[in-house]
Amino acid sequence: MLSNIAILTSGNDCPGLNAAIRAVVRTARHDGVRIWGVRNGFKGLLKDQIEELNTRSVGDIIQRGGTVLGTGRCPEFLEEENRKIALENLQKRGIEGVIVIGGAGSQAGAMELGKLGMNVIGIPGTIENDVWGTDYTIGSDTAANTVVDAINKLRDTACAHRRIILLEVMGKTSGWLAMETGIAGGAEYVLVPEAKYNLDRMCTEIRQAYEAGKRYSIIVVSEGAGSAVELGKQVGEKTQIDTRVTVLGHIQRGGSPTVQDRINASLLGEKAVLGLINGKTDIMYGLDTGTVVEIPLEDAARNTKTLDPEFIRLSRVLA
Repeated sequence: MLSNIAILTSGNDCPGLNAAIRAVVRTARHDGVRIWGVRNGFKGLLKDQIEELNTRSVGDIIQRGGTVLGTGRCPEFLEEENRKIALENLQKRGIEGVIVIGGAGSQAGAMELGKLGMNVIGIPGTIENDVWGTDYTIGSDTAANTVVDAINKLRDTACAHRRIILLEVMGKTSGWLAMETGIAGGAEYVLVPEAKYNLDRMCTEIRQAYEAGKRYSIIVVSEGAGSAVELGKQVGEKTQIDTRVTVLGHIQRGGSPTVQDRINASLLGEKAVLGLINGKTDIMYGLDTGTVVEIPLEDAARNTKTLDPEFIRLSRVLA
């Protein structure tokens, strides 16, 4: 049984990370296990930014966005020599296992650390919900609610002026956030990198709808499907209807996490600690229809999660 473990958050931030950190620390201390926090992701492993945590270290954080440990990308960790330095910094403190919270790239980093002999457990955390093997990633629910709130507000002003409004949301390779919020927000069109779209046909349909009395149109654009700014210019020119663009940007990453993100992050955090201290390694804990499941870390890191075609079909039907 492991008695000395660490936790780090890696990659992009998202709401709910603090809830997971809190759960990890308090579960570890409840079971008499020493717990260390690594600052600023994998870079903190290389720079030896590691400090011991206790229950007071994670007080008053469950409601906060971001991560009290800090996060970031660390291309230096791709080099094996640097990973060996990270391992040495862990071992000199007697740390026997590490919990890594982040997206697919972070899980790949955990996998490489595991290859050097360190016990590792992953927890998926990204607003894009694009980690293979799990239905859910920490932060995705809060981000989706932030986008839907924006759609609700944009609809009001679009209707008042009979405008077309394009809303660009995050998702360079995955359209989950755009598709989920487009359906929930009642958007007329959702453009995602996973599905082809015909701009001319879309503009013709919008023009015909306006001629029939429609007062507004909302188009949600995943950033991987194209620049909403450029698309907005084309839509305005082709339809001859007043068209505006909103790029939501990093507001999607912030804010107090929703109840779902707090509960799921807490659940996954506890499971990760219990699994790690009881000898499990090289796995990621995720959710499958609400049930916690174990996913091989290599599968989570190397496989690509695809957008459910039913969502694509539904968005077109409801539009």
